[in-house]
Amino acid sequence: MKTYSLENLTDKYIGKKGTKKRDKFEHELRLELLGQAIKQARQERKLTQEELGEIVGVKKSQISKIENSTTDARFTTILKVFEALGAKVNFNVELNNKKLAY
Repeated sequence: MKTYSLENLTDKYIGKKGTKKRDKFEHELRLELLGQAIKQARQERKLTQEELGEIVGVKKSQISKIENSTTDARFTTILKVFEALGAKVNFNVELNNKKLAY
């Protein structure tokens, strides 16, 4: 039986890195992971979506959309959510194959 790496399968079925389809896929995957992290942190702190929304200053529906990756929320809203959850946020930026840490 032949085995394939995840990278090979992604290249084959989604597209090679740098293609429009692959970029869209990776963007959506990052949003999905971000939403899951927010949901998990909220649940660990025993907060409802409504309670978190009140702390952040947005409606429950906005928290739901962020957690379920159904919207591109404003960056400031995401930061407020993590701040309300007491989460530490780190950013890694790569520019011309040079990694910059913030």
